[in-house]
Amino acid sequence: MTDLYIKHFGVPPTSVQQLPVSGSHRTYYRLYGPVTAIGVVGTDPDENRAFLTISRHFRSKGLAVPEIYAVSDDGMSYLQEDLGELSLFDAVAAGRASGHYSDEEKTLLLRAVRALPRLQFEGAEGLDFSVCYPQPEFDARMVDFDLNYFKYDFLKLRGVEFNEVRLQDDFDRLRADLLAVRSDTFMYRDFQGRNIMLRDGQPWFIDYQGGRKGPFYYDLASFVYQASARYPDTLREEMIEAYREELSRYVTIPQERFRDQFRLFTLFRLLQVLGCYGFRGLIEKKQYFIDSIAPALDNLSTLLPFPAYPYLTEVLSDLVNSNAEDHDDLPSGLIVDIYSFSYKKGIPEDESGNGGGFVFDCRAVHNPGRYERFKKLNGLDAPVIEFLEEDGEITAFLDGVYSLVDAHVRRFLERGFSHFQVSFGCTGGQHRSAYSAEHLAAHVKEMFPEVHVRLIHRELGIRREL
Repeated sequence: MTDLYIKHFGVPPTSVQQLPVSGSHRTYYRLYGPVTAIGVVGTDPDENRAFLTISRHFRSKGLAVPEIYAVSDDGMSYLQEDLGELSLFDAVAAGRASGHYSDEEKTLLLRAVRALPRLQFEGAEGLDFSVCYPQPEFDARMVDFDLNYFKYDFLKLRGVEFNEVRLQDDFDRLRADLLAVRSDTFMYRDFQGRNIMLRDGQPWFIDYQGGRKGPFYYDLASFVYQASARYPDTLREEMIEAYREELSRYVTIPQERFRDQFRLFTLFRLLQVLGCYGFRGLIEKKQYFIDSIAPALDNLSTLLPFPAYPYLTEVLSDLVNSNAEDHDDLPSGLIVDIYSFSYKKGIPEDESGNGGGFVFDCRAVHNPGRYERFKKLNGLDAPVIEFLEEDGEITAFLDGVYSLVDAHVRRFLERGFSHFQVSFGCTGGQHRSAYSAEHLAAHVKEMFPEVHVRLIHRELGIRREL
C-alpha cells in the first residue's frame, strides 16, 4: 500500500491504519498523508478487475463512486478515494434500533433510493458487462444458485421437511417468471446501507463489484426489504414511490405491472437472503445473521401467498408460522454482549451490525498465566479468582469499567437501542479477560435486570445467557 501511495502522490503516507474486517475477504486500509486514501488488497484478480473497470466507467458518467488512484502491477491491490467513515447504515442506526425513523433519517434513505435509477440506467450505458464478476448477466444459473442456496443452506439446515420434487417444480416456474422480466440495466446486487457512504449528506456508492446486467427490481427489493432495517410500512411505501418517480425518467411501467414484478423479485431476494443467513449464521455461527432470520421471515410474511407457486407458498407459510410462534422466546429490549478474547486471535466482530461498544485491554493487570500452577486454569476457577482479587489490580480496573458501561447502558435504554457490545482482551483470552467478562456480566444484570446479557468466552468455548 505504501508503494502505491508513493507512486501516485509522490510522498509516503504519514500513517497506515487497517480498517475493521468487513463481510468480504478483502482487506482495507486508510492511508493518511497530504490526501487520505483507502487501500484495498483483494483475493481474486477477476473481482478486482470488475470493481476497477466498473468504477472507472461510472466515474466517466459522473456517478457518485470513488476515484481509483492507483493499481498494483499484478492487479491484486489498489488505492481509491476515501469517502469518509459515515455509511448510511450507521447514519440511521437509531431508527433501525427503535423502528422509528426521524425526518432526517428518512431524508437520507429517500436520497439513496432516488439516486438508484440513475446508477442502474446511466451506469449501464456503454458498460462492458463481460468484466462483471462472477458472471456478466442475471440468468438461469444465477437464479438456480440462489434458490439452491435457500434450499440447502436454510431449509435443510433448519431441519425443514419438504418434498424436493414439488419444491423444484415451483422453483422452475419461479425461474421462468423472473427471467421473463428483461432489463438492460446495471443490477447492483448488494444495494444496502453499508455500501452507501454519505458525503455532505449525499449518497456515494461502493462495493458494486458483484453487479451485472439484470432487472432493476432486485436492487430496490434489496434495499426496501433489508431484514434488520425494520422499516415501517409507511416509510417502505414512501421509498418505493420515490423510486418509481425517478424511474419514470428512464422508462414507463404501468403501476400494476411494476407492483407485480417488484413483488416477484422481492420474494426471490428474500429467499436468497435466507440462504445467506443460514450459511453465515447456522454454519459460521455469526450472531448478526442468526438474529436477522426472524425479521427476514417477518418481511416474507407480508408477501404471501403466491398462488402461482402453491407448494413453495406452503413451505414458506410453515416457516413464517413457526417464526411467529418462536417470537415469544426471543429477547426483547437491550441485549448486551460481553466477550473475553485473546488479542492473538483478533478482536471479536460485532455480529449485530451496529458497531460501537467498548474493547478493554486487560494486559496491564498482573497475569496469572505467567505462573505454572495457573496455566491449566482460567478466570472462572477459584484459585485464579483468588490470585487476581488478592493482587487488587483487577478490582481497580473493573471499577473504571463499571462506571463507563453503566453510563452507556443507561443511555442506550433511554434511547431504545437494541444492542451493546463490550469485549475484554488479554494475551490468551483465558485468565484476566475471562474474569473481567464474568464480573461485568454479573454487574450489568444486577444493575439493570431488564437487560438481556449474553456472555461469550470465545477462547474457552463458553456461551451463557443471563
